[in-house]
Amino acid sequence: MKILSPAKINLFLQVTAKRPDGYHELFSLMCCVSLFDSISLQFGTEKIEIESSHPQIPLDETNLAYQAAALFFKTLGLKDGVKITIEKAIPVAAGLAGGSSNAASVLRGLNRHYDFPFSGDRLMSLGLKLGADVPFLLFQKPALASGIGEKLEPYPGRLPYHVLIVHPRFKVSTAEVFQNLNLRLTKCKKKFTKISLKKTGYNVSLHCCNDLETVTVSKYPEINVVKEQLIQQGAAGALMSGSGPTVFGLFAKQDEAVQARQAIGRHHCWDVFAAEIIHEKCSVDR
Repeated sequence: MKILSPAKINLFLQVTAKRPDGYHELFSLMCCVSLFDSISLQFGTEKIEIESSHPQIPLDETNLAYQAAALFFKTLGLKDGVKITIEKAIPVAAGLAGGSSNAASVLRGLNRHYDFPFSGDRLMSLGLKLGADVPFLLFQKPALASGIGEKLEPYPGRLPYHVLIVHPRFKVSTAEVFQNLNLRLTKCKKKFTKISLKKTGYNVSLHCCNDLETVTVSKYPEINVVKEQLIQQGAAGALMSGSGPTVFGLFAKQDEAVQARQAIGRHHCWDVFAAEIIHEKCSVDR
């Protein structure tokens, strides 16, 4: 079985409060984009196995995909095994939720293979035990997210942007970014609401902000250089995704995104990917 495992970006990300349990409340417009890892599931093994050619992917129980399979089998009361092969294209620790997407793909694939023992809502509740982004990576359609990211409402409009994703080839720890976040210094000065977004739609000039940028940019100023390059190349807006360091640019026209990719791609220390926003859930292929 093969499953496409898409990257996630936040078209805006507001951090609204810190909870007593240490998690942060947020409000975000999340969407998947057509930058994919590929997950293959091979059944009939005696245990859970992870295989990947990427040197930075753990091959043990610390891998979220492994944890997803273990949780699925435990919840069903099974002692089955599965071999999970991960072909990486999404940069690691890059603010694109690649690990969470892999976990979600494993849950989707196993649920299909075992003839859908879990409803969509039940599968999302299982995903939340693995990480705050996993429910959205099961949902996959553009959504307004609140809570810690697990409360999802479908975004009603289309998002007519072509996306250029730039990864500056260094890692950022999401936990460290949140630990260093000062809510009094957040970047999104105007607080958005679901009502206003549903009424007026996403406006890149108004809504393109990320409260985590202040923390990550203070340590990695190169992120601002990437943003400036994208704007210079014609992006309607540029923003760090999640906790970074990846930055994306939103382009109104595809030819503008293509030209920008050619120009920015000359930078030898950055990886550049062209992608589209995904409005429908990816299929699971046997």
